[in-house]
Amino acid sequence: MPNAMTPDHARALARYNRWMNEKVYDAASRLNDDDRKRDRGAFFKSIHATLNHLLLADRIWMGRFAGVVAPQGSYGPGIQSLDQELCADFGDLRRERTKTDDALATWVDELTEAKLASTLSYAAKTGPFACPLWWAVAHLFNHQTHHRGQVTTLLTQAGVDVGVTDLFAMLRAERTG
Repeated sequence: MPNAMTPDHARALARYNRWMNEKVYDAASRLNDDDRKRDRGAFFKSIHATLNHLLLADRIWMGRFAGVVAPQGSYGPGIQSLDQELCADFGDLRRERTKTDDALATWVDELTEAKLASTLSYAAKTGPFACPLWWAVAHLFNHQTHHRGQVTTLLTQAGVDVGVTDLFAMLRAERTG
């Protein structure tokens, strides 16, 4: 199967990921902690829990990319469930999100065509799995977009406007400076 992602594409997605995470966290910071943690009927219930899930999932994938072996029956060292809380405090969650976005951008900057076409093998909770690395990179960014879309809906319902969320808008702004 041909490689369907280039390093430039991955870098654009990493920039978009950071741009949107900053926008979403800025918007969420306009709510108080109770409002961020209120069960709003979403898959991960609250805005805070959904943002926490995104951080958790990115760390799972970053561990896989780094070759960290997950203990049997877990998603990674110390990660037993996809709704496990990493940070109860919103400020801590935001700082950890920024650190993870920094690490992700650094990792993506080192990608090559050959690396993206290489096979990623890892131990999933359900057993061993292997796929082209670009599949996992595409999934990581798609997963972020999916759940951030949920968060932007929850924020809108709470009366907070995130603003423009289109990748195209970010790319156009980069081009025009």
